[in-house]
Amino acid sequence: MEQKQSIEQLTGRARLPNFAIPRRYDLHLKLDLSACTYSGTVQINVSIVEETKFLVLNALELDVHEVCFTNSHGQQYRPSDVVLDGDEEFLVLVFDQALGVGEGVLGIGFSAVLNAHLKGFYKCTYLDGGEKKNMAVTQFEPVDARRCFPCWDEPALKATFKIAVDVPSELTALSNMPIISEKLDANVKTVYFEESPIMSTYLVAVVVGLFEHIEDTTSDGVKVRAYCPVGKSDKGEFALNLAVKTLDLFSKYFSTPYSLPKLDMVAVPEFSGGAMENYGLITYRENEMLYDHLHSTTARKQRMAIVVAHEVAHQWFGNLVTMEWWTDLWLNEGFATWVSYMATDILFPEWKIWSQFLQQTTGGLVKDALEQSHPIEVEIHHARSILEVFDDISYKKGSAVIRMLQSYLGDDIFQKSLSSYIKRYSGKNAKTEDLWSVLSEESGVKVSGMMDAWTKEKGYPVISVKAKEHILEFEQTQFLSSGLQGDGNWIVPINFSLGSYDRHKSFLLETKSREVDISDLVDSLDNEQLWVKINIDQSGFYRVNYEDKLAARLRKAIEHNSLEATDKFGILDDAYALCEACEQSLSSLFSLMDVYRKEVDYIVLTKLIDVCYNVVKISSEAIPDSANDLKQFFINLLLFPAEKLGWESIPGEDHFSALLRAEILQALVIFGHDQTQKEALDRFQTLLNDRNTPLLSADTKGAAYIAVMRNASISNRKDFESLLNVYRKANTVQEKERILRFLASSPDPDTVVEVLNFFLSDEVRDQDIIYGLIGISLECREIAWIWLKENWDLILSKYGAGMLLTHFVRDIVTPLCSNEKADEVEEFFASRVHPAISMTLKQSIAQVRIKARWVEHIRQQQSVQELVKELAGKK
Repeated sequence: MEQKQSIEQLTGRARLPNFAIPRRYDLHLKLDLSACTYSGTVQINVSIVEETKFLVLNALELDVHEVCFTNSHGQQYRPSDVVLDGDEEFLVLVFDQALGVGEGVLGIGFSAVLNAHLKGFYKCTYLDGGEKKNMAVTQFEPVDARRCFPCWDEPALKATFKIAVDVPSELTALSNMPIISEKLDANVKTVYFEESPIMSTYLVAVVVGLFEHIEDTTSDGVKVRAYCPVGKSDKGEFALNLAVKTLDLFSKYFSTPYSLPKLDMVAVPEFSGGAMENYGLITYRENEMLYDHLHSTTARKQRMAIVVAHEVAHQWFGNLVTMEWWTDLWLNEGFATWVSYMATDILFPEWKIWSQFLQQTTGGLVKDALEQSHPIEVEIHHARSILEVFDDISYKKGSAVIRMLQSYLGDDIFQKSLSSYIKRYSGKNAKTEDLWSVLSEESGVKVSGMMDAWTKEKGYPVISVKAKEHILEFEQTQFLSSGLQGDGNWIVPINFSLGSYDRHKSFLLETKSREVDISDLVDSLDNEQLWVKINIDQSGFYRVNYEDKLAARLRKAIEHNSLEATDKFGILDDAYALCEACEQSLSSLFSLMDVYRKEVDYIVLTKLIDVCYNVVKISSEAIPDSANDLKQFFINLLLFPAEKLGWESIPGEDHFSALLRAEILQALVIFGHDQTQKEALDRFQTLLNDRNTPLLSADTKGAAYIAVMRNASISNRKDFESLLNVYRKANTVQEKERILRFLASSPDPDTVVEVLNFFLSDEVRDQDIIYGLIGISLECREIAWIWLKENWDLILSKYGAGMLLTHFVRDIVTPLCSNEKADEVEEFFASRVHPAISMTLKQSIAQVRIKARWVEHIRQQQSVQELVKELAGKK
């Protein structure tokens, strides 16, 4: 009875008990790729720190065959009971005799299936001379090493790893460390890898497949390789070059050399995320690592630079210094995101990547304005819920808050602090307060006092600003998109300019409100030409709400081109958010949008297009009679830059022209601009006759594909079927991804249901579902919801309760727009909720209700339809 009670005490725990600590794993895996199974043995050197009759570690979906514990005196103990708890994901080993304090070796034999859900140790397929064959890949983050072998699967329980694998002799086997030796036995080879330094289980990696590679060496002598599908090694050159440069860059920035003898990057055919920073062996989906100058868009090239820099940065921030528990995931992801932009800016200064970082900030602001948000430092109560915090709060808010702090403390102090932090915690685990402590020592600022509200509480402030003679009045309240009042209070670094970027001031807003005397900068604020811009360069993680007279002055400043692009972006972004929260009228938002007619800057125009898309979604419900006028207004806003850019690139044009051309042409097609649609369809016909036609570049194909689908219906299928044929014959992952992004953009419900069923077919790789779902047309959002309900059981069994499942919920539920639909969603998922989707579901439903409230608010606004008609007619 006592023993049973002790086992029961283990249930309901997110963390393992600490009777024993692993020090070293000796892991041998034997693969059977034809049967998609494997067997293995693991010898774990363990320190027993408290006398115990139990050893508790993690295991999931494994068959455990034999277990033996041998202490340092050579005594062997075999468990009287082996309990595999699938719910708790524990392996409990019960011994009749207590294991004494000291060292020992736990040996376990096990076997398992290579699963099809892109997590743990999984199988994926590749083509070898037209024949489909199996390969094996690991994806252990966050808690799936336990699916591959029994282990203490927590980031703080670091150990060294000695790995060997038995694989077919013709295949390449990769792991975290270099190969020591290979032993051939008939058509099977055993590959032995060097022992790793101390690391967390989620960073262990094994990849077995058919690859070719290219290599280079860093200035410190680290060998870097890019493993690519056979025949495509040239497509890995861009990523390889980036990895070598960023390894050198981060070694200097963190004043700490890269800690392993090699870094491999491998493009695998199926992968649930974008890339994974396994120590010494970074895994990527193919289109995140393989650059094809003919088929990759400019946007994809830019994203690849950021992704490679992000994963290489993790070799320090995450791998060398690891968060203590998943509560501090943001220490990994927020920092890797922020520093990847820093590295990309150094390598490609002409991309002005920090202005594009504002898209990260906005993503964080949108998610964190939900009542269903969570703090950056988030409590984790169930292993399967960890996946949900790989979200916009950890990545985007996390990185934006770091940028805000860096801006406040200064670049030099920040870099020095990070170097000290990496040195102090090298090979160890750290918490948020450890980083704050180092930053405080270096800067003399009590960082935790300033930052705790930003990381320990959810939400952020909106700063309301009023002007009175020579005084600016500032007041902070928590911003919520639902319009409800929050009660948060933050220490906010405020910076602002008055009428010129040469006249500026900074201070910390530590209380609910404060008056700031600006008579040292200007005599009075009564001058109507004197604009006031708060949050210069958008470096702060907050929104700003200007009183009417200050908002009017900013509109004039935008018209007169007096503001930097980042500030024009911020003004529009904040105005849209305030409008959505029903704090401002839609008419005031339209009046602001109208002053962006002559805009040419990429970051500002992408924000304008984004706002247009979102307003169309709402207006189709709120003011359906104005739909055509509204689209005409949006077309008018975009015609100036569209005519400047045209369809074809100009020799020597800048990076932004190519990025912007893609965005603007797609928007004009979606808004129904006749001339652009006709041109797009004509160019598509040319493409059908010549797949390499210069009339459609990688950047402009998207507009053509949208035009095809916007005109597709059950009675007009010819071009739709031609596009499907282009997909089927495409021999690059880049082209397949591009087509998938736009296939569901048809306004015809029957066509979209056919496309959604196509997404679930064997013709689309599981991982690629994320591209298709995000492109579902506005007109078909409700039919997509019906389809999701009808196919939920199939989707759950096909994709598993993992990262891919969250995309179905977010991309199909969030576009809905009424309280009735929100109720339907709640009712449907009441008996189908799962820890892997519960937070995503709550947030998606909340966004539906926010839109429903906004729709009602717009319906009560008197003059909005007349204004839309007036703006539509304005040339």
